[in-house]
Amino acid sequence: MILLLDVGNTNIKLGLANENKTVCTWRVATDTNKTADEFGMVLFDLLKQNGYAFSDINGIIMSSVAPSINYTLEHMCTYYMHIRPIMVSQKIDLAGITINYQGSQLGADRIVNAVAAYKLYGGPVITVDFGSATTFGVIDKNGVFQGGLIAPGIKSSAESLTNTAAKLPRIELAKPTDVIATSTVENMQAGVIYGFTGLVEYIVNSIKKKPDFKKAKVIATGGMSQLVTQNSNVIDTVDRALSLKGLRILYDCNKNN
Repeated sequence: MILLLDVGNTNIKLGLANENKTVCTWRVATDTNKTADEFGMVLFDLLKQNGYAFSDINGIIMSSVAPSINYTLEHMCTYYMHIRPIMVSQKIDLAGITINYQGSQLGADRIVNAVAAYKLYGGPVITVDFGSATTFGVIDKNGVFQGGLIAPGIKSSAESLTNTAAKLPRIELAKPTDVIATSTVENMQAGVIYGFTGLVEYIVNSIKKKPDFKKAKVIATGGMSQLVTQNSNVIDTVDRALSLKGLRILYDCNKNN
């Protein structure tokens, strides 16, 4: 079995995959105060509940945008499973994807999404990841990652309203009943949800004005994807497991390196 670790700023997505598919997925908090032993016990319990053990794992791959926790998770992997994880970066075999990006700061999450989107849906393709930030990745028909955009995240935007305006309450992120809302909570929900819907549609439509991307597929992923995509006309597919699928593809390309 292969352990897949997608480490975000807010959550860690974990997957357990065999040769054919991902058989289990979980999500735990990205807690930088946890030790390797604490993460190990969490994983031990998750595996046990599904009939697996550390000894069933014979390969690990990890992508991370939270470098402060990398050593802890790597130590957990080497101590409990005796396996050093493959770390996703531009230095590994990217399954035929080429990166056209200045510098080396492209996030591993965007690399993984680009690999999965191109391999599974073809190119040209646009990825929209609704996580701690809202990231757009643009991959052309030849599998070249041409860049994209980074916008604020839905959750962080809602929290910013509460933190900067004294009378605004914390809200549940849910679709409001109407774009013209009649309570403060629904006003905030409408502003965030419909605001991000407009943001996504404008950006995607702007990208599609370029000749090479007129027919680009648009793949949405991330924990907040359902909130926006149910109101949007530009999203072709919602694939919340996109990053784990990308990790599985990258593992196959790098397991013997």
